[in-house]
Amino acid sequence: MFASNITREEINELTERRFEGRIHLIDTLEKFDSDFPLLNKQSILGFDTETRPSFRKGDVHDISLIQLAAGNEAWLMRINRIGIPGRLKALMEDNNVLKVGAGLKDDFRKIQHLDTIRPAGFIDLQKYVEAFDIESKSLKKITAIVLGFKISKSQQLSNWDADVLTEYQKLYAATDAWVCYKIYRRLIKIRHHLHEQTN
Repeated sequence: MFASNITREEINELTERRFEGRIHLIDTLEKFDSDFPLLNKQSILGFDTETRPSFRKGDVHDISLIQLAAGNEAWLMRINRIGIPGRLKALMEDNNVLKVGAGLKDDFRKIQHLDTIRPAGFIDLQKYVEAFDIESKSLKKITAIVLGFKISKSQQLSNWDADVLTEYQKLYAATDAWVCYKIYRRLIKIRHHLHEQTN
């Protein structure tokens, strides 16, 4: 069904894609209040975080950004500006809303440093793809295997605490959450199809 792994050379041959929908950049509580109703209507969300990189041993930075995406919408929440609003915390603790990410253990650890959150309703693609015999753990490789395109990682080590995020940073952040959403939707569709074939 899927390759268990993929080489860098094979990824490089793929077409690069990025998120092309609407990006909601949320850097004030007023914007959060305005954009939350649409976010709160979603039943499945791609999830990711960004943190300012550390270039010296021992330097640890708090989380800068939480990204959520569904369909053609992406919400980039500048946590370094607005903290973790109560309704966002409730969303992350809501077992009825699926949040899909990759390598969530590290994300949870960073979030817990800011607020006491009991994550619920999360699916870690690194674990989930094992049921499809995919051995790769990086989001870039999982995207290539499942969706058949490549994503850029060029902005990963950029300054997520900058006063103004660049367009490239916003697209990178939105794309990471978006592909988590897309991967899960694709795998669920395949799982349902296989289930129908066996019944």
